[in-house]
Amino acid sequence: MNLMEGPEWSEQGIMQRAGRYPLRVEVPVLRAIDLLVPGVSAVTRYVRYYALYAALGAHAAEHDLDGVASLRLLRRSEVILAGVSRLYDDPDAWPGMAHAVDDVRHSLDGDVLHIGAAARMDGDQRYSPRRSGFWEQYRGPCAVLGTTVSEDDGPRPGRHACPPEVTALFAPLWHAADADVLDGARLEALAPLAMQAAEYPEARWMRELFTATSNGRHDPEEWGPDDHRRRATFRILGRSVHLHGGDATFGWEESVKSAVAFGHEAETDPVLRRVDNLLGWRGLLLRNYSVSAWRRLWAALVRSIGSADGEADRSLDELRAWLADPMPAASLRACLAELPDTMADGQPAPAERRLLEAPDWRDPLVNVKLLLVGGLRSGELKGEARTTFLGTQHDILNPLWVARLIDDFADRPMRDLAVRLVDDMLAQARRVALAKTRPDANGRMKVFSRVHERGGRYYKTGDEGDGDIGTRLHQAGDFSEQLGLLEYDADAETASLTPLGAELLEVAQ
Repeated sequence: MNLMEGPEWSEQGIMQRAGRYPLRVEVPVLRAIDLLVPGVSAVTRYVRYYALYAALGAHAAEHDLDGVASLRLLRRSEVILAGVSRLYDDPDAWPGMAHAVDDVRHSLDGDVLHIGAAARMDGDQRYSPRRSGFWEQYRGPCAVLGTTVSEDDGPRPGRHACPPEVTALFAPLWHAADADVLDGARLEALAPLAMQAAEYPEARWMRELFTATSNGRHDPEEWGPDDHRRRATFRILGRSVHLHGGDATFGWEESVKSAVAFGHEAETDPVLRRVDNLLGWRGLLLRNYSVSAWRRLWAALVRSIGSADGEADRSLDELRAWLADPMPAASLRACLAELPDTMADGQPAPAERRLLEAPDWRDPLVNVKLLLVGGLRSGELKGEARTTFLGTQHDILNPLWVARLIDDFADRPMRDLAVRLVDDMLAQARRVALAKTRPDANGRMKVFSRVHERGGRYYKTGDEGDGDIGTRLHQAGDFSEQLGLLEYDADAETASLTPLGAELLEVAQ
């Protein structure tokens, strides 16, 4: 008989799992992004894949493929695209390489691609563990765009029929997918499907859908609410690049911030001031600075905590000191007086940009100051910008929450405010973790959190991410470039609106 010592005779009662969005400060931004950029997601990288799934849906409907056959063809097609990309795309060239190029390398023997081995779900060389491959991340955006719907987990035709030039582009792919192995000659015949191919037959159709145009014109009566909001976002992006192309060196979003988030152009520019949802974008972009500050502060606090084995775990007082000690020996009111101007001539001034010019943008003091700027903006913004900026006004840790802290702590030391911020973060993380707690199939409770308290000491099971929440302007900019609406000159370090982009988006006045 085997004996067990200590508690090993019983299974662990509570399972600890990492949770996403531990402070839940991201929700208002994510909600606004879904509304303002429909049909684009953070994981949709290529226009060509929208066309791939539309053509596959049309092929499946024409040949009455069931769900199993559709997914088999889908997986094999994605493997072939990745194999073609490995052979014919430059990893350092724009717009990049196909999805799964790294995962199919073991299935390439020189210029011979073993499709069956990579596409099998039960194989040791599978290119994706997901049954529906990369369709999983394009499924929702494709449905919103109207190119496909999902039936039996596979694509089927959407409300916008796939045009003949797109079905013709992918027709050789369906024939090639029947083979378990493709040699170099057959792969070379598929080179037009590479991400960096010389021609993009799908571009015209995709341009029309993303810009809500037909035959080069936008007729509002022909398009739905999602199409109008998406067109508005592409127009804002196009006009912002036209006005501030040099800022695109730091990302497409920076051009939009220069034109929309800060300064007077949102109200004075003859194009921007007439675009729907413009001030919603102002509120979203400004709110994201506060969201990012909370994320960086929380991630830094968690990094200061030790692991569950007791090495460098922390007491509450130690965690409070972690943030309080770097604070200046001054009152909150004195600190507010030293902040960059948040308004200029009645418009938001780039205070957040000035603060982030600090040598270390992860510095806790920098991020506390960003939160303070957000608190001030809650009383400065008006109308749609303020509504979007605040989100749900009763959310904990939102800018109104910070504004109330400013009122309460104005004449107290910054150290006192820091202690309160640590207490609020820990309390909010616990609330979020408890709200997510669920029993698993065996009845054991799962707690989704990386930070736990035991006997008055805090320990962690992992670190938190501190990256910014993407606004999808990066993806919208890349799509605009792939569609010929924008172009980026790496040598000149500037972006510009193309004549085609100016015409379709009507933003070159």
